[in-house]
Amino acid sequence: MKIDFVSLFPESILSAIRHSMIKRAEESGVVTFGSANPRDFTHDAHRTVDDEPYGGGPGMVMKPDVVASAIESVLTADSVVIHTDPAGTLFNQSMARDLASEKHLIFLCGHYEGIDERVVQRFANHRLSIGDYVLTGGELPAAVMADAIVRLIPGVLGSPESLREDAFSDGLLTYPQFTRPDVWQGMAVPEVLLSGNHGEIARWRRAERLKATRIHRPDLFAKAPLSNDDLSLL
Repeated sequence: MKIDFVSLFPESILSAIRHSMIKRAEESGVVTFGSANPRDFTHDAHRTVDDEPYGGGPGMVMKPDVVASAIESVLTADSVVIHTDPAGTLFNQSMARDLASEKHLIFLCGHYEGIDERVVQRFANHRLSIGDYVLTGGELPAAVMADAIVRLIPGVLGSPESLREDAFSDGLLTYPQFTRPDVWQGMAVPEVLLSGNHGEIARWRRAERLKATRIHRPDLFAKAPLSNDDLSLL
């Protein structure tokens, strides 16, 4: 997969994601990262990328010509363009899984008061948000989404089992994890995890996932496909 970032601050994204498993994935050729900075497509001495909004109002808006030129410099027939937009659809694990099967992603990162709407309409396949809040730019959401997507590409994680155990993989949160020592500051690891009984451990983990989702994310729990065994665990 190739992932490009159209951003005024591409170094902030690339430095954030080039660590750990994502860095190893790039080094092994599973994924490659690139960027296009709209400032490189300006034609004035000041490298102007923004202008006042039509209709008045505070702030500045990123100009359509320079942003479009930046997108077109990395656009291919396989490109899927994602606009990081706080008004967009809330990004989730299912979307990450779908996007992980694409060949080329372009993240379009806004700044200031945003990007001229005509550019978004012309190029964007998706408008995605990571939450109901506003950040100073689209770089952090792009890095978050890229990380979530890349780790789902086959060969990135050491164990495919890790993906099956992920939170949200089946609509539920994950179970709590423990490691040595058995007792730490008076708190003991649940006995079932020390029992060696894999059937009971699996039941405990499933029950913990159900409980965590019901308590912390009732919205997800209401939509989760529950089996008769799940109902008995509850």
